[in-house]
Amino acid sequence: MGNSAAGMRQHTADVVHLPQTNVVKIQIRELQKRFALGSRRVDAIDNMDLDIRDGEFFCIVGPSGCGKSTLLRIIAGLETKSAGTIQLLRNDPSKPLNNMVFQEQSIFPWMNVRDNVAFGLKARGIKKDERYARVEPFIRKVGLEAFAEAYPHQLSGGMKQRVSIARAFANDPEILLMDEPFAALDEQTKFILQQELVRIWEETRKTVIYVTHSIDEAINLGDRIMIMSARPGRIKEIVDVSAHFPRPRKVEELKSTPAFGDLFGHIWSNLKHEFGTVKGDAR
Repeated sequence: MGNSAAGMRQHTADVVHLPQTNVVKIQIRELQKRFALGSRRVDAIDNMDLDIRDGEFFCIVGPSGCGKSTLLRIIAGLETKSAGTIQLLRNDPSKPLNNMVFQEQSIFPWMNVRDNVAFGLKARGIKKDERYARVEPFIRKVGLEAFAEAYPHQLSGGMKQRVSIARAFANDPEILLMDEPFAALDEQTKFILQQELVRIWEETRKTVIYVTHSIDEAINLGDRIMIMSARPGRIKEIVDVSAHFPRPRKVEELKSTPAFGDLFGHIWSNLKHEFGTVKGDAR
């Protein structure tokens, strides 16, 4: 059901009302995920301990098949964990706990831009006038005010992803889960949408977990980057990007600095040994 589906499912993680002084939004302990493929048993995630802070932009990189998307789906309640605990700090029970933005385009072809952006609010029972009033600022923020009445077949791929981002933020979730949302876009469009995403996030300060295969993108966007090993997915290192590049950042200037190249090289040196490595299958 597109971006808003995760916010409307029964959540499988443990939702707790922690004290507001606790800055940890997502607490993961000894998380494991195992799939059964016929007679084989595949370990996707193994013994993961992780804290993600409230309001943090947290990026995840790793080789294909290391469990990045699986981790997002477990947090979203779309996948069950095999073992371990996930506790989520809930600040406002009146809001959706999370929304997920997928790599593939997930807007509804029979709805115009305004109704697509308002879909999550409609599903929550918010009246038409109010939900339209809520979505208009986000339609403007992603630069689609001239296309509010347009339908998806009239939009470019980048514009459709703008609709997806606007819909996720307009639904006002506490946690935004993003699974390679810009992977299929050209570099120029990707760069523009990265800037738009950061600008909206800086205004809302939602907790964002962002999966990407791009080291550049992770450095540009993230406060911290988790580097995952090949399957079974484990944490190799967590890099504190903000310690190197405080916000606000100008991405076009950031990439030209020696420090950017140094950090890119450090992350790549951790990742390159994981590519082509497949571990953790059992019979």
